Amino acid sequence: MKKFFEIISNIWKIEELRGRIIVTLGLLLVYRFGAQIVLPGIDTSQLAELSSNTEQGILGILNAFTGGAFANASVFALGIMPYISASIVVQLMGIAVPYLQKLDKEGESGRKTKNQITRWLTIGICIVQAPAYLYSLSALGVPDSAFLLGKGLNFIVPAVIILVTGCVFAMWLGEKITDKGIGNGISLLIMIGIIATMPQSFVQEFISRTTNNNGGLMFMLIEVILWFVVILASVLLVMATRRIPVQYARRTASGGYEKNIAGSRQYIPLKLNASGVMPIIFAQAIMFAPGLLGRTFNNTAVGQWMEVQFQDIFGLAYNILFGVLIIIFTYFYTAITVPTNKMADDLKRSGGFIPGIRPGKETADFLDKVMSLITLPGSIFLALLAVLPAVVVKLMDIQPGWALFYGGTSLLIMVGVAIDTVQQVNSYLLNRHYDGLMKTGKNRKVA
Repeated sequence: MKKFFEIISNIWKIEELRGRIIVTLGLLLVYRFGAQIVLPGIDTSQLAELSSNTEQGILGILNAFTGGAFANASVFALGIMPYISASIVVQLMGIAVPYLQKLDKEGESGRKTKNQITRWLTIGICIVQAPAYLYSLSALGVPDSAFLLGKGLNFIVPAVIILVTGCVFAMWLGEKITDKGIGNGISLLIMIGIIATMPQSFVQEFISRTTNNNGGLMFMLIEVILWFVVILASVLLVMATRRIPVQYARRTASGGYEKNIAGSRQYIPLKLNASGVMPIIFAQAIMFAPGLLGRTFNNTAVGQWMEVQFQDIFGLAYNILFGVLIIIFTYFYTAITVPTNKMADDLKRSGGFIPGIRPGKETADFLDKVMSLITLPGSIFLALLAVLPAVVVKLMDIQPGWALFYGGTSLLIMVGVAIDTVQQVNSYLLNRHYDGLMKTGKNRKVA
């Protein structure tokens, strides 16, 4: 404990780090405050049904990502997810669109142009999603009497403008946190929204266990221990790497290179889960389709079966398909984000080589083979973590809201963002010759 307070004191001594942390906390507070502001023209006292209908299922996940703003009919009801969707679309288009590929090669100027394209696409997605959200409120339990101005254009048009502005403002907050604060701003906004729903979910689970003769405090303790074990497994998944040894040639006095054991040896860290949480996000986006198809063809036996099975995010059919999609998307996203050919070319230009592997194409093929081998266990592990909430609901009768924190996107985002933020704070401390937050900055090595 003494060591912990000493580290906190060291953080506070670094003026730049202290300022960045204060800015980050201030902007996150603004975001959380905005999530409580209800859209003008809606009676807040009649939103109880909306809150209850968005506690479970796919809408529960969406509500968690917005920190409860979706269920509050808030000005931030769309959250930051339209920006995430736009970023994914731009990233995928970069595979096939030559203009975007050219921007990637232009360095900082190309990155700024690409960010501007992402922002405009975000606005376009918001313009589509905002009216859809407003018209879905009635289906989600908001009575007509809650719309004080009615549901005509005099309400819809201003509300759409406010929702689009709220998303753009949230996007601006995220970018300012990245520039002026600490950590990745967009990821922090998502994480703080997820964390905001955690206390209520935990209290509901605690009440369920202690008041309904459903296991009591002992079973609650087992749940908490299991939760920490899952967090540990998530940390291992995020941090695990396969280190590829690299030998660099020693520069001689004549300016040439001499390849021998005296050259410096380094490593290429290939992450076990190079795709992060993106496969889960892709898979969840696809999982809306089976239920929608079931509702469209609910006059048939197959349509009725699909509507029932794929509306239950804790059901067997849903999670089997969910897990398979995650494995597929993990391979897909890793293939487009880990440029093994570019890594081999950069290694060759810098005078480096992998012992026993010829530079150039053989090195690229070797790196590609290693990535394929380590992606298989990584994708399976990621799929198991993603479906774990359904497992604990069925086997341990855990409340659905609390079960979402046992795996899936929510837990992996929390773990990944927390590790990234701690590493940034750690680098500030180590640069000022203070003890860091972690004993070592090295990634965990796997065979």
